[in-house]
Amino acid sequence: MKPVSPNVVWHHATVTRERREKLQGHRGAVLWFTGLPSAGKSTVAHATEERLHQLGCRTFVLDGDNVRHGLCGDLGFTESDREENIRRIGEIGKLFVEAGTIVLTAFVSPFRRDRERARGLLLHGDFLEILCRCPVEVCEQRDPKGHYKRARTGQLKDFTGVSAPYEEPSDPELALDTATLSIETSVARVEQLLRDRGILTPDKR
Repeated sequence: MKPVSPNVVWHHATVTRERREKLQGHRGAVLWFTGLPSAGKSTVAHATEERLHQLGCRTFVLDGDNVRHGLCGDLGFTESDREENIRRIGEIGKLFVEAGTIVLTAFVSPFRRDRERARGLLLHGDFLEILCRCPVEVCEQRDPKGHYKRARTGQLKDFTGVSAPYEEPSDPELALDTATLSIETSVARVEQLLRDRGILTPDKR
C-alpha cells in the first residue's frame, strides 16, 4: 500500500485536465517503455519525444538514470528499492497526465506487479505499455556502460537479465523488436499507436 501523509486534503484546481488538453490539442498519456537494460528504451523514447515535439505536443521523458540523479537518488537496486522507484515514477506520471502532457518513461521496471500498479493510478487508456523486446545477447553487445560485463563477473549485483529477473508484459499495448527494427520504424509505430488511441488528434500532422 502506498504511504499517505496525514492531515492532507486534495485541492481541486479551476484549470482542469480537460482545459489543458484542449489548449494543447492532444490528450495526456503515459508511454511506459520497458525492457532489458540496453534494449533501446531510452533511445526510442527520446526519438519519439523528438517526433512529438515536432508535431507541437507537450512532452517529457522520465529517463531511468536521470531520475536516479535526483528524485530517486536515495534508492539502490534491491527488489524493494526497485518497487519504490517505480511507485514514485507512476505518481509523477499521473501528475504529468493531469497537466495534459505526454510523458514517456524509460525504465527497466522488471516486475509486472509494479508496472500494473503504475497503470492502476491512471484512467483506462491513459497508460500505454510499450515493450522493447531484445535478446539479452544483443543487449550485451550494445551495452555502452559495461554493466553486463561487470554483472557477469559478479562486480554488479542484482542486475536485470543476469542476476535478477525480468518479467515481460503479458499483453502490452505495443511490442517493438528493437533488435531488428530501425529507430525510425519504432517511432512511427509508437506514433500510430497514439493516433489509433485518440491521444493525437488528426490535425497533429
